[in-house]
Amino acid sequence: MPGKDKAALREASPYNAAITREQFLFYEMRTTAKLVCEGLNKDEVTDRIVKENLFQYPTEKSVRKMASACLRRLDAMEDDSLVQAMASQPSDVSKQVCLYAMMKQYRLVWDFMITVIGSKYRNLDTSFSKIDLNTYIMRLQEQDDWVATWSDSTVTKVKQVLAKVLVENEYLDSLTSDRLNPVLISPLLENAIRASGQEIALPAFNCLS
Repeated sequence: MPGKDKAALREASPYNAAITREQFLFYEMRTTAKLVCEGLNKDEVTDRIVKENLFQYPTEKSVRKMASACLRRLDAMEDDSLVQAMASQPSDVSKQVCLYAMMKQYRLVWDFMITVIGSKYRNLDTSFSKIDLNTYIMRLQEQDDWVATWSDSTVTKVKQVLAKVLVENEYLDSLTSDRLNPVLISPLLENAIRASGQEIALPAFNCLS
């Protein structure tokens, strides 16, 4: 497919495969949130992360890129109390907020958590396997011309990242687990989601009332 046509498809799609590079990033997100809560502006946050190599990445370019990705995710939540929570709450709460930030930033993760994971909790279906990931991506490829152009290696990587996110947040015990755990939403996150009118996201956190 000519590059121009591909660019047009990418432009028209709400989906991208950025999560193959910008993964769950819990440590990086927490570090960034702490600096934001110190009152630094975006440039100051990025400069501090780069100067002190707080992410411990091999190149300045990679540190700068990831700092920008973390700041975009924090912005996507549109809620200062959640940024504060990510910076200062115990890691289980902070991780849940980190997942919500990831959902808000990437439509791919949002749809997966709501249409696959949320639906399973709603239907009291605790089974989970590669088939669920395959079906989700296949459905996207049928619906979206840009996703349909993704290479096999990109699709594989996207599925790996989604599975890892579930393990990091204890939805799954391991990458080979075939059972979803009954996660419990943090009241802090639940209140923030309700206050923002995003109740559609609650089943993704096993919150069904």
